[in-house]
Amino acid sequence: MISGNDEENSSNFCEVASSLLRSRQMLSKVPEVTIFFWIIKVMATTVGETAADFLTFNLNFGLTLTTVIMSSFLLIALFFQFRSRKYVPGIYWLAVVMISIVGTLITDNLVDNYGVALETTTIIFTFALVATFAAWYANEKTLSIHSIYTTKREAFYWLVILFTFALGTAAGDLTSEGLNVGYWKSALMFATLIGIVTIAYYRFNLNSVAAFWMAYILTRPLGASIGDYLSQPLNAGGLALSTMGINAVFLVTILSLVLYLTKTKKDESHIVE
Repeated sequence: MISGNDEENSSNFCEVASSLLRSRQMLSKVPEVTIFFWIIKVMATTVGETAADFLTFNLNFGLTLTTVIMSSFLLIALFFQFRSRKYVPGIYWLAVVMISIVGTLITDNLVDNYGVALETTTIIFTFALVATFAAWYANEKTLSIHSIYTTKREAFYWLVILFTFALGTAAGDLTSEGLNVGYWKSALMFATLIGIVTIAYYRFNLNSVAAFWMAYILTRPLGASIGDYLSQPLNAGGLALSTMGINAVFLVTILSLVLYLTKTKKDESHIVE
């Protein structure tokens, strides 16, 4: 015969076990933060810059049509990402590349089609990003990517990523073009800031969640500056390399790394918070 206490303990155990099971299922959708994560992330940000320019200008799609097409692909990628019950490298990184391109196009539309100043777009997306972080924390009491085991948290996660890409495009263009710092100097500046965050984390115990998001945000203007430096004309301070060639090299590299991670599973997360 089972006593009331035994029933209560059994119920509590089942709830904890169910919670841990859900955590493991959802956590597997977010990759572990390894060197591969940062390499693919920076390359994806660069592709976001160069692919948007290639489709808009080289193929003459124009900003509006390019935005519609790439937003449609992004929605499809996110549909499969949310539908999946585990982390699938191909789906996840496809969503990142698509959101990188769309984030770039959002900023480009505001600046080129609607005449919004880069200073203004930078401020707008900074506030949008801060507001999303605030709403995420107010609802979930955490901003850790290792605690994303509900659809709501995953939605906050991808919304934050979208705003980091839009903000990074605006901030990168503002620094390199608006403030006349130049592309390679801007890239060096953002790389230095990422280095400072890394040192603060390893040497001065900067909070891991804060360090991750600071580095994540900074990689976008870094990638934008690298992309512009590689593709812009010589008289504008770039190397005038083919955007098609840049996209091909970076996408093949990303694909190779994703296939490697799919086979080795080196970036599967096993952390439960």
